[in-house]
Amino acid sequence: MIEEKIEILLVEDNANDEMLALYSLRDLIAAKNIKVVRDGKEALDYAFTKGAFADRVAGNPQLILLDKNLPVVDGLEVLRRLRADPRTCLVPIVMMTGSAKESDIAASYQLGANSYVVKPVDFDKFTETARELGFYWLLVNEPPPDPLAPRKNDHDHAPSPTDR
Repeated sequence: MIEEKIEILLVEDNANDEMLALYSLRDLIAAKNIKVVRDGKEALDYAFTKGAFADRVAGNPQLILLDKNLPVVDGLEVLRRLRADPRTCLVPIVMMTGSAKESDIAASYQLGANSYVVKPVDFDKFTETARELGFYWLLVNEPPPDPLAPRKNDHDHAPSPTDR
């Protein structure tokens, strides 16, 4: 089965925020490389190839944009489960949510979020923020190896004196 590599998993239950995020990221990546799920259970099913996603080709996205306030399973619980599993523990996860509560920010970082971004209410600021997130995490940041992907040759570096 041939499947396009999903670069971003967007976990967002608000249709307006979803539309704004997709609009903001359109110049960076093709829309077909963004998978949108609308609740925490769906996010976990996607990540662990269960339920409706049991037949998808295993592999991790380069980035997960995760809302905190989700139906079924909340974003902090999704984050906790993703970080607890060796298959997903290294995937960069950005909490992108409307909550600016210090307790939510602290809990997110304690559970292993790579970044916490409060969604701006203003359209222009929201699109700029989403675009900057995508630019950094997809084009600037060097992603961790995907434990589900075939291993590349680890000899793609200059030989050190101990390699001789």
